[in-house]
Amino acid sequence: MSLTQQQFTVHFWGVRGSIPCPGPETVRYGGNTSCIEMRVGGHRIIFDGGTGLRVLGQYLLKHMPIEGHLFFTHSHWDHIQGFPFFTPAFIPGNTFNIYGCIAPNGETIENRLNNQMLHPNFPVPLKVMGSTLVFNDITVKEPIKFDDVVVDNAPLNHPGEAVGYRVSWGGHTAAYISDTEHFPDRMDENVLFLARNADVMIYDATYTDAEYNHPKTSKVGWGHSTWQEAVKVAKAANVKKLVIFHHDPLHNDEFLDKVGEDVAQAFPDSLMAREGLSITLVSPPSAPLDP
Repeated sequence: MSLTQQQFTVHFWGVRGSIPCPGPETVRYGGNTSCIEMRVGGHRIIFDGGTGLRVLGQYLLKHMPIEGHLFFTHSHWDHIQGFPFFTPAFIPGNTFNIYGCIAPNGETIENRLNNQMLHPNFPVPLKVMGSTLVFNDITVKEPIKFDDVVVDNAPLNHPGEAVGYRVSWGGHTAAYISDTEHFPDRMDENVLFLARNADVMIYDATYTDAEYNHPKTSKVGWGHSTWQEAVKVAKAANVKKLVIFHHDPLHNDEFLDKVGEDVAQAFPDSLMAREGLSITLVSPPSAPLDP
């Protein structure tokens, strides 16, 4: 598929954290784990390979050959488990440039994606993927550029380490900040760096403040944040639109409806991430937007 050079759109294919949670109570927001696609300046940039990546892959089969860039925040299971089911990666003629930081134990993103597909955990190895896979080890805070598209990154506060991303093109910016835990006594300078003046900020708000600070089931130290902290960041960083992301698998549609109402009262230009949501920063000229 030939992407128009004059386009900046954000598409949500998986919005959950921890584990997929399909079922009658998660129909409206979706049950697939993290996967976001940005079509920007003629490039297709994908963030994370949760089970939402499988759904994106089925969509892309209509638009081959595909060239894309796939960035991983980290390799916890909910962010890589869709990769072995990403059908376009098995098809010759497609090309995917894959990016990730080296893990604390020294493992590259190639090692980690390969290891999850080894016996006895998976029936076929990564090497059977027929597309061209180009693996890139990225350096923290070192930007990557595709033509005039810039992808910045910064470290996040998460067990085992993670990075967030900031995509800039044509005076517009989208920030993807998941998975991260806020600090109790200050704002995270890395988060503010990624979010500063962003048109859209997608933020890990797995919990509410009440859940995070619950005296019996505290989530402190689990590596995730709250919607209340998301609002604080959005205001401090002069964000235009806030998107609440990485929903807890125990949060059903009704619960997320209520969170959305509360967020909107605190930050009116806000959205709850859901599968199928698209946000347009720059519209493709004279062409209908694909779902």
